[in-house]
Amino acid sequence: MNDSNPVIPLFDLDYGPEEEQAVLRVLHSKWLTMGEEIAALEQEFAAFCGVRHALAVSSGTTALHLANVVAGVKQGSEVVCPSLTFAATANAVIYTGGTPVFADIASADDWTVSPAKIAEKITPRTKAIVVMHYGGFACRMEEISAIARLHKIALIEDAAHAPGSTYRGKKLGAIGDISCFSFFSNKNISTGEGGMICTNNDDYAAQIKIIRSHGMTSGTVDRHRGHSFSYDITALGYNYRLDEIHAALGRVQLGKLTEGNRQRRLAARRYKEGLKKLPGIKLPFADREAEANYHFFPVLLDDAVNRQDLMSYLRRRGIQTSIHYPPVHNFSFHRQLFPTSDMQLTEHIAGHELTLPMFVGIKDEQIDFILDSLTGYFSNI
Repeated sequence: MNDSNPVIPLFDLDYGPEEEQAVLRVLHSKWLTMGEEIAALEQEFAAFCGVRHALAVSSGTTALHLANVVAGVKQGSEVVCPSLTFAATANAVIYTGGTPVFADIASADDWTVSPAKIAEKITPRTKAIVVMHYGGFACRMEEISAIARLHKIALIEDAAHAPGSTYRGKKLGAIGDISCFSFFSNKNISTGEGGMICTNNDDYAAQIKIIRSHGMTSGTVDRHRGHSFSYDITALGYNYRLDEIHAALGRVQLGKLTEGNRQRRLAARRYKEGLKKLPGIKLPFADREAEANYHFFPVLLDDAVNRQDLMSYLRRRGIQTSIHYPPVHNFSFHRQLFPTSDMQLTEHIAGHELTLPMFVGIKDEQIDFILDSLTGYFSNI
């Protein structure tokens, strides 16, 4: 890397003194797990999304696992899901003993899972559909919801990328039967680790409250306050609790989310203006700017572009890039268990996608430097 060039990371944290104060507030309270911060974050997140229940858990992956459990996925069940996603979307199905059945994406412009392909994959063994709002861009929820209702199966939203994004005026995560968010370090709400499950289903919420904490009927804070003196184990549970420090960070980050998403949309607009002039690059989701939170900024390279060469060139210029995603069905582990061959669009996009830097606080001059670097590359090939 040329030290004279700026280093522009793929993502960066929107952290300040508010996060430090939140952590100190928890340390001074001397209560580190499943206390007042968790309760407040759950209330605030439910209100933000417009749902009855928001339940904090240790990660987006554990949220997905619990969603599949309460949806009734088990040995012999099938769950239709995309392959153009992070592996956790499919792995959470496997944890339950179920089988992920991969469906192709909608089009070369819309990289979310295709409603028509979902419908083709439904069998008597299908227990749920999992959609993933790729990059914060909404799946075709009206069509997919109709498929789920027709077959009387659960619809799970993998909304890890999507806090604050909307679909026809409704928050993503408030449309399906249950939804799962991630607070991993590169997400729009960043706490390092952590996640949230949202639902309007009272039965799902009651089950999750029990099984996220070992299946116990009462928690430590209840016994500490004298509300309970012992507990029973009523179900096979897990240690999927979130701690108070991560919850306190999440509350601050949630408060910054709307403004942060606005800044991301402005950055995306600047990218788009510059990229329109470049050969070799196409922009997906062309009509989605107003509803998306721009979790990341994906572009599609033409067949003639050598992606690895371009990424190496940008890295030498101090610009970090990535790929979202290698398709799950092509990983060695998943290919052996779940062979599939009808994923042509997914494989094409996965082979040509490039993710450019996107984060709250990215400067106009940084985007301009990236655009100038891309212009220089394409002018020489």
